[in-house]
Amino acid sequence: MIEVEGLSKRYGRHTALDGVSFAVRQGEVVGLLGPNGAGKSTTMKILTCYVSATNGRASVGGFDTFDNPLEVREQIGYLPENCPLYPDAEVTGFLEFCAQVRGIAPKARKAALERVVSDCSLEAVRRRPIGQLSKGYRQRVGLAQALLHNPPVLILDEPTSGLDPNQIRDILGLIADLGRERTVIHSTHILSEVEATSDRVLIINKGRIVAEGAPRDLGAGRTGTVVHASIRGEDTLARILDRLGAAPFIESVEVSPGDAGREGFARLAVRGRDGRDVSVELYRLAADSGWDLAELRAERAKLEEVFADLTRERSAS
Repeated sequence: MIEVEGLSKRYGRHTALDGVSFAVRQGEVVGLLGPNGAGKSTTMKILTCYVSATNGRASVGGFDTFDNPLEVREQIGYLPENCPLYPDAEVTGFLEFCAQVRGIAPKARKAALERVVSDCSLEAVRRRPIGQLSKGYRQRVGLAQALLHNPPVLILDEPTSGLDPNQIRDILGLIADLGRERTVIHSTHILSEVEATSDRVLIINKGRIVAEGAPRDLGAGRTGTVVHASIRGEDTLARILDRLGAAPFIESVEVSPGDAGREGFARLAVRGRDGRDVSVELYRLAADSGWDLAELRAERAKLEEVFADLTRERSAS
């Protein structure tokens, strides 16, 4: 549904995007995750034909964003980070105006308006001026205008920006519902949001895609699996650490803070080489060394750790 190949965008000497490539399948919800200034909004502006790319190409529904911008816009419902709304207009009046701008036939406008008012839970405020609404309801109005023409693709730029926790929960639930029938790409720098809503995550930093995959799988990639072990032996802790550090299957060993809950045990966090789970090898090494094991538990790295690892490294390079 969305195809991006080698997309670059430069503003003078500043490179906002640098050779970005990805695809979003029909019916997939993809979270574009990255720190502020990473290139998320620039990517969305290119996909929605607000700006053109310096190099590369992008298409939506088979239409090129440069050659066929009108056809692309017909495919897309767009909610920008700061959605332009008319504060003096009533909700219904604003949506009727948007329907006219979208070219929805007069006979179909009422049905379209009722559909988005229901989908976005705006019934209670439909006759109120937009300027009197909470930020959460204003975001819902922004989503409603994006849905009026029943587009197959939704592009949402920071849809929860500035909302309180209850409003965030409501908007994320709405995104998840919309994703059952549409292709959705939404940007955020809040990791819990992509975990709650997205089938797949693209991590972008300094204009480049630095990781891609399902939220549950990214933790098993670059940062790897951590094996938590509580070990006790006749050797001193220093000697145990030396032997673990010399094992060919172990990349690093750290002493975890706090006690292990048992007298004489040290709690350790062990990372295997190439990010793999080394629980079996660690168990065998403990048995061969005569160590006691009170705990042996593998835990994949959390998305927060992957994100911090990737963006910190890229920022420092």
